[in-house]
Amino acid sequence: MADNHEKTPSLGLWVFSIASLSAAGYFAWAALEGNFGRIVRIGVETEIAEAEAELAEVAARRRALENKVRRLSDDYLDLELLDEQARRRLGLSRGDEIIIR
Repeated sequence: MADNHEKTPSLGLWVFSIASLSAAGYFAWAALEGNFGRIVRIGVETEIAEAEAELAEVAARRRALENKVRRLSDDYLDLELLDEQARRRLGLSRGDEIIIR
């Protein structure tokens, strides 16, 4: 007796294949563009680098200002800086100076 059954995949195999491909597609999408995906991570890393650069710039400005404040404090008085600040505020200059505006 010959077997006349054709070799067709069963409905269960089709459902399993489609479900597996759908799950794999979803996880691939989530890995790239989901809330914790690679593209979001690259954006966050860029923001972190920009924030660190800004922090370094602000820290440098702060150190410069702290140095200036220290030089004008009662404990340590830089007479040249005091002279420069006073002449700038009062709009005065010495006779041997050339003023460029």
